[in-house]
Amino acid sequence: MNKVILAANTDWYLYNFRLSLARYLQEAGYEAVLVSPAGKYSPEFPKYGLRWVEWVVGRQTMSPWEEVPSFIQLARIYRQEKADLIHHHTIKSVLYGSLTARGLREENVVNSITGRGYVFLGRGARVRLLRNFVKNFYRKALNHPNFAAIFENDADRQYFIDQRFIAPQRTWLIPGVGVDPQRFQPFPEPEGAPVIFLVGRLLWDKGVGVLVEAARILQARKRSFRVALVGEPDPGNPSSIETNILQAWVKEGIVEWWGWRPDMSTVYPQCHIVAAPTMYGEGVPTVVLEASACGRPVVTTDMPGCRDVVIHQASGLIVPPEDAEALAEALDRLIRDKELRLKMGAEGRRLVLDRFTTRHINAATLEVYHQVLNKHA
Repeated sequence: MNKVILAANTDWYLYNFRLSLARYLQEAGYEAVLVSPAGKYSPEFPKYGLRWVEWVVGRQTMSPWEEVPSFIQLARIYRQEKADLIHHHTIKSVLYGSLTARGLREENVVNSITGRGYVFLGRGARVRLLRNFVKNFYRKALNHPNFAAIFENDADRQYFIDQRFIAPQRTWLIPGVGVDPQRFQPFPEPEGAPVIFLVGRLLWDKGVGVLVEAARILQARKRSFRVALVGEPDPGNPSSIETNILQAWVKEGIVEWWGWRPDMSTVYPQCHIVAAPTMYGEGVPTVVLEASACGRPVVTTDMPGCRDVVIHQASGLIVPPEDAEALAEALDRLIRDKELRLKMGAEGRRLVLDRFTTRHINAATLEVYHQVLNKHA
C-alpha cells in the first residue's frame, strides 16, 4: 500500500479543501496521512479513519531563527513516516516541505500552488522586498527533476515558468479542489428581497470594500436587496478587515455580518446571488464552484481563477476588479431579473457537473501521483 502525506500550514485548509482527496485516496487503496498545526479541525480527521500528525509552524513568522524548529520537526515527521509521496499545500508547506524533502533526498513530491497570494500580488515597499526573498526561496524549493507542481489556473502556471521557478514539463493544471454536487445542490430561491452573499475570509483583497461601495450605489438607486458577509476576518493576513470597520458597516445598514458558518451547503439556499469581487485573483475560488453547484449566479472579477470557472453572460457576470460602479451594474441587473438569475444558476450547475466535481479533481490529482511515482520507478 502506497503512503501519501498531505501537508498544509493549517488544519482548516486540509479539512475544508483536501478531506475529499484524502478519502478518495483511501478508496483507491492508499494510506493518507495528514500533517498540519493543531486546531479545531484536527480532532475530526480520525472520525474518517485518517491519521493526523501535528506540525508546529507559524503563519506569519519569517525570521530564520524562529523557523528552524519547524524545519527540524518536519524532517523528523518525514523520516518517521517514510511516505511514498508527499503532497504540499499552502505556501509555507510548499517552501519548507520541499526544502526539507530535498535535504532528506525524498524523490516524490507534489506541490499545489493555489494562487500567488499577497506576496506576489500585494503592493508596497515591504511586500516587494518580501517578494524578492520568496522568489529565490521558490527557485531553490521547486527546482528538482522529480518534483511536480499542480496549478489551478494557467496564468499562475505561466508566471512560475516565466520566473524560472519550475520547468514546464513538471507542471500540471487542475482547476481547484472541486465541489461535491451531492452536498451542494440547487434549491428554490427564498422569498423576499434578493440577498447577495460574499463568502469567505473578510479581506480587503477579496473585494469586500468594493462590494460595500457597490451596495451604497444600489441603495442610492432605491433598489430592494440585502448584502450579507458570510465569514470572519483573518488576523494572520495583512489584508484582514478590522472588526470595528465591519461593525460600522452593519450599523450603517449597508451590510449584514453573518459570521462564519460551519456548513455552507445549508447557507447558500438563503441567498439569490453570490458576489466574488476579488481584487487580485485566486487559484480557483471554491466559493464560486459551491455557489454554482447550488444554482446561484455569480458576479466575479476578470482575474485569473475567477474567469476560468465563470462563463460571462452564461453562468454569471464578470466585471473589472476594483470597479464598484461596474459591480453595482452587474448586481443591479440580477436583482431586477429573476429569470436571468435562474438561467445563469442552472448553467453554473451544469458546468460544475461537467468539469469541477471532486471526482474530476481527485482523479486528475491521483493521475499526477501515478506519473510522479512511475517516473521515479
